[in-house]
Amino acid sequence: MGTPIIGRSTSERKRKPTEAGFSLIEVTISMAVMTVGMVSLLGVFGLAMASTQTSQQDMIAKQLANEAYESIVTARNTSQTSWDAIQNVGSSCSTGTGTCGWFLTGAQPIYNAGADGIFGTTDDSAAGEETLREPGPDGIFGTSDDVYIPLTGYQRTILISPVYDAGGNLVTTLRQVNITMQYTTSQAKLPKTYVLSGFISEYQ
Repeated sequence: MGTPIIGRSTSERKRKPTEAGFSLIEVTISMAVMTVGMVSLLGVFGLAMASTQTSQQDMIAKQLANEAYESIVTARNTSQTSWDAIQNVGSSCSTGTGTCGWFLTGAQPIYNAGADGIFGTTDDSAAGEETLREPGPDGIFGTSDDVYIPLTGYQRTILISPVYDAGGNLVTTLRQVNITMQYTTSQAKLPKTYVLSGFISEYQ
């Protein structure tokens, strides 16, 4: 007699692997998420490009504010003026002899320093508009092809204010200085503002 053939159990039978994949809904959702991410990334690139294009104008505004602040310090350090003159035009003299002050009030165009060598005073307009000098196509500063950029889009306000102590008493040897730069850029619809604040003492 032959040996009987025993059949394999169901659990031992070889099964075909189940085919797995993505449904149409999953693919659609993935594409939507990827699209939103790409659009956001493009927006960030756009902001970065705009910031790069206005960075030079921002730097110029900061430099012009520092220039005015240094000019106030220079006016204090020179013997051609008194401490009473380190104020805005029309400010009262501490001696009670009338009005003192060299520095113009309100927003002013950017002029070169006048005969007194101080920026922001009444004789600046006679010195003409200040320009920014940059190297020309040869990349060398100080040659004949240098480019001069007019600063017509900038305005500067110098405000020199008295300082009071905690008891409300005037501190006669100290004044607060606020220099505000307003300028326009091709990207911004509204003027941009840069403010430099500090103090100046009567003593060097």
